[in-house]
Amino acid sequence: MLKRLGPSAVTAGETTSAALFPSGLEFNAPVHGTWNIVHIGMLVPEAHQIYVCALNCMRGVVLTAAEMGAQDRFSCVVLKEEDITKGTVEQVTLEGIRDVLRKLEAAEKLPPCVIVFPVCTHLFLGVPLGRVYRKLEEEFPQIDFVRALMDPISKRRLIPDKRLRKVMYDPLLPCEPDDALVALLGSEFAPDPDSDLRTLLAAGGRRLTSIHDCETYGQFKDLARAGTIVSVFPNGEYGARKTAERLGRPHLYLPATFSYDEIEAQEMLLCEELGLPLPDFVAERAACDEALEALRTVVGEAPIAVDAVAHPRPLGLAHLLLAHDLNVREIYLDGVNGEEEAELDWLRAHAPHVELSSTILPDLRVASRTRTEKTLAVGPKAAWFCGTGHFVNMVYGGGLWGFAGVRSLARLMAEAWEQEKDTRDLVPRKGLGCVSCI
Repeated sequence: MLKRLGPSAVTAGETTSAALFPSGLEFNAPVHGTWNIVHIGMLVPEAHQIYVCALNCMRGVVLTAAEMGAQDRFSCVVLKEEDITKGTVEQVTLEGIRDVLRKLEAAEKLPPCVIVFPVCTHLFLGVPLGRVYRKLEEEFPQIDFVRALMDPISKRRLIPDKRLRKVMYDPLLPCEPDDALVALLGSEFAPDPDSDLRTLLAAGGRRLTSIHDCETYGQFKDLARAGTIVSVFPNGEYGARKTAERLGRPHLYLPATFSYDEIEAQEMLLCEELGLPLPDFVAERAACDEALEALRTVVGEAPIAVDAVAHPRPLGLAHLLLAHDLNVREIYLDGVNGEEEAELDWLRAHAPHVELSSTILPDLRVASRTRTEKTLAVGPKAAWFCGTGHFVNMVYGGGLWGFAGVRSLARLMAEAWEQEKDTRDLVPRKGLGCVSCI
């Protein structure tokens, strides 16, 4: 039976809950700026990824590895229908992984870490993966086997990338802490050089480290020495918290935000926990206001669109810009995360005209992507849907954090307004910010 779909856009004033749009058939816009599990796993230096699944599922991950030019760190074990009917999935999984590793060993390229990705088929069939891993660990004791999972269909489990952001740090072993060292875990991007996180820690004699600073697997395992663990990305919070608990370290979740009050509260917490000198918050706020006023001088009343690919707090970003008299008209997102429900309330009350648009409903396939006015976009999906070359090409916050992050974004928006980009060339690129051969 055919079912009429709801509207693909609503105004903030029309919303009644954080569930903005109905679920169902989806449209996939040709905008692939976010990271997937292949990109995330490649952050572990010298690690080798092995995917065990059917060919139809393998296509996307193989292409990602190829686009990164990282085929030498990626292998596949293909499951066939007959493996399911004959009950040989466990055997094929074990023997396939063994074969990959023996070939790497023969070529003197045996990795120190292997990230194994079984799939939903293994779960459906009740394959005893624990036994598979134990046998591999017995045969290859020099390798750390990371137990990942490619299961995008089970709603009761962690989504694959959130799970991976946890298990990829499982090789970190308990050790004596170095209180001068603070580790950032669970983020695809290292904080900007002028990030408040870096400057606050440096002012107190602490040093920030992350997986992005590691060139070898040994350096990666040394992240366990950090006396404190922080996370700033929502999908990375779980993994960072669990790693901190296992290592016996304090964990601070300091999500990237555009609220001055929230930034100040987070920085006060960080300084109090680590004994750091407090910054001059009055001066920091004033500097942000000045940067946003400079942006308004550049863009004037130009329409602005933002998207949830660019930053996990798109409503908060819209709030910031609207509060500084910038003309935000559209926000592209498919739901409101729990951290932004208060921001949705603010938009309902103060900017009910702002349009909240889905990015995946089917009618968007034929929706107009032209605007009568020159539009400034923050994020690749907003750029594609608005048909504009004036956009900030950023995903997952791009390493922005704190008051310096607000100022950096204002600068990036001004640059985007003045320098047009090739949207058609840029927005299809997967894993923006990753090493890519495209």
